[in-house]
Order: sequence, then C-alpha cells, then structure tokens
Amino acid sequence: MQLGKELQDSAGTGTSAARTTGRRKNTAVIYVTFLILTLDLSMMFLQFSVTPYLAKKLGFDTLWFGYLQTTVGVAQLIGGPVFGRFGDLFGARAALTLVCSANVVFFVLLALANHPILLFVHKIPTIFMHIVPACQMVLTDLSEPEKRADVLSKTGLCFGISLILGSTLGGQLNARFGESFTASVGAAVSAFNLLLVLCFIPKFTKTEAPRSSNKTESQKQGVFNVREITRLMKYPRVMQIFLIKVIGGLPAGIFQVMFSIVSMDFFQLQPEEHSYLMAFFGIVQMVIQGAVIGRLANRFPEKTLLLLSIGVAALVGLVQTYMETVFQLCISITLMMFSLSVLNVITDSILTKSVPSSDSGTMLGLCASVQSLIRTIGPTAGGFLYVNYGLSSLGLLQLIVNGTVFVYLLSRRLRNSAKDD
Repeated sequence: MQLGKELQDSAGTGTSAARTTGRRKNTAVIYVTFLILTLDLSMMFLQFSVTPYLAKKLGFDTLWFGYLQTTVGVAQLIGGPVFGRFGDLFGARAALTLVCSANVVFFVLLALANHPILLFVHKIPTIFMHIVPACQMVLTDLSEPEKRADVLSKTGLCFGISLILGSTLGGQLNARFGESFTASVGAAVSAFNLLLVLCFIPKFTKTEAPRSSNKTESQKQGVFNVREITRLMKYPRVMQIFLIKVIGGLPAGIFQVMFSIVSMDFFQLQPEEHSYLMAFFGIVQMVIQGAVIGRLANRFPEKTLLLLSIGVAALVGLVQTYMETVFQLCISITLMMFSLSVLNVITDSILTKSVPSSDSGTMLGLCASVQSLIRTIGPTAGGFLYVNYGLSSLGLLQLIVNGTVFVYLLSRRLRNSAKDD
C-alpha cells in the first residue's frame, strides 16, 4: 500500500514537472512569435515609406495608385481563408515559413521594380503574406481558452511598436539611401525572420498534430476545398459573431482607409505633422492593446465587451459627424482605436473558441479576410462619400451602422435575461 502510494506521488510529481516544462516552452514560443510579428509589421510600415514615392517616380497618378492598393486587398481577400486552412493542415511552422518566404520575395521584387508593371508584379506575393493570422494560430494553440483574449490583445502592442519603428526607419532610410536600398533592408529583415521561424517555432502547435499516416476526412479534402472552409459558419454563434465583426468594423475601416486624404485635404496637415500624428496613434495603440484590453478581458464577460465596443463605435460616429479641429480628430481616433481593437480581439476570441481547435487556423484566416475586404471596397466607398457628402458623412455612416448593431445586441441581451428570469 505504502509503495503504491509512493509510486502515485512520484507519477503525480513527474506529471506536474512535465506540465511546468511544457508551459515554459509554450511561453518561450509565444515571446518569439511576438518578436516575429513585430519585425514583420515593422517592415510593412517601412514599405509604406517606399511604395508611394516609387509609384510617383514611375508615373502613377492617384487613380492608378488606388488600383495598386486594390490589388493587394483582392489578393489577400482570396488568400486569407485558404492560408488559414493551410496552417491547420500543415502546422504553424509551415504557415509562418510561407509568410516569411513571401515577404523576402516581395521586398526583392520591390527593390528591383523600375517599371510600372513590375510594381504590380511585386504585389503578387501578398496573397501569402498573412503574418497576423499566422501568429494568431500559434498564440491560439498555445494559450489557455480563458486567457486567449488577453494574449491576442498583445498583438496590437506589437502593431503599435511596429508603427513607430517601421515608419521612422523607413523614412530615414528612404531619405538617405533611396527606395531600392530600403526595400533591400526589408528583404534582409524578412530573411532573418524566416530563420527565427525555422529555429524556434515547433512544427505543430496544436494539441493533436495532424498525422500523414492517419489523415482525417477534412485533411483529405485539401487546402482549396471551399466547402471545408465555409462549413465553419454552421457552428453555433459563428455566423452571428462573424457578421457583427464585418458590419461593426466596416465604417471604422472605411475611415481608416480615408485617413491620409482627410488629414491632408480637410485638416491641411503637412507631412511632418502627419508623421507626428501617426506616432501619437502608435503610442495610443500600444497602451490600448498592451495595458487596457487584457485587463478588461480578465474582468468582464466577452459579451459585455462586445456590446461596449459597438457602443463606443457609435459614439465615435457622432463625434466625427461634427468634427472640425485636429484635437477633435485625435479624440475620435483614440476612441475608434479602442472600439475597433476590442471588437477584433473579442470576436477573434469568441470565433476560435466556437470551432474545434483543429479548425482555428481556418477561422483566423476568415477573420483576416474581413480586413482585406475593407481594404478592397474601402477606397471606393470612402472616396464616394467624402467627395459627394463631406467628412461628416463618414461619421454619420458609423453612427447609423453601429447604432443599429448596438440596439440589436442590447435587445437580444435583454430578451435572454428575461428568459433566464
């Protein structure tokens, strides 16, 4: 009896030690994933300091530059869901390897672009450049369900750091050494990111890794099976939350797409003043994602935070309807960043927990396609509203859309409360 008890205690101690070691390894991988995400996003903002000036040198006008941006939106809209399923079938390392390899090709082609056609060609790799959902796959797989919203919110902290670092570095390099050298730096950093992936990211991060010798029916369907991607919408709550994510985030996304035009045309900001404003928003993003959302997620239910994000978005629309000064712009953008960040984090958390863990990557790919959809239709819709009805129309759109969604969510919550009583 005593010997049996000692063996059980020894086994329990061994299991506890193994769990502790596993958690430490998971934590280390999570930190490396944040580093990979920060470096990749920094290069994205560095690229923003290259492409507009290079396009201007190659004779692009505003219309053709818009076509160039739409090309990226369409490519990522198509690639997002397929990329997510690729990660589910082949693992996180394969997904991140594909992203970083595409980044290297992207920046090499940008460095070599000396003709308008080549500037379009260098956008082709963007169909595979889905760094945020790729990193979210790792974070989702390695985090506890109750801590998922907190962990996912930290990706926004990486976004804020990258906004400041990438924009500053890109501007300095482009001014001193030109577009080709700056793009070459982007290729070098992307290659370093690829080494980090190969050295530190496990081949599979899910609890149950797919086995080539024992393929499930889902795996046999392949990466490009549309039915396997869209079937996730049949799970409870998924379609509802996904539509809220799309409808609630669309007006804010349109304003974000139009922000550069609004700041230059309506508020008459000079390039230097615009860069200061972007740095301010980067700091705000870091504070919101790094210090605010995680604490809110730990204290309040996800349904409450979803309702809060939509309510604040409606308030932002009201402020933007009467916005006239740069100070009011800063207030409205700060509130909009808060509402949009909460909306994205909470909906991503709910959606990934509403489907099997084996399909979380595909779900994150579908979530990422929402941003691509906004980038695709945003310039056309925002430009039409701004040119024909002025800045207030963008705020009025956000007020009406998010106000309607807020009333829907609130009434649904009140009905559920009445049923429980």
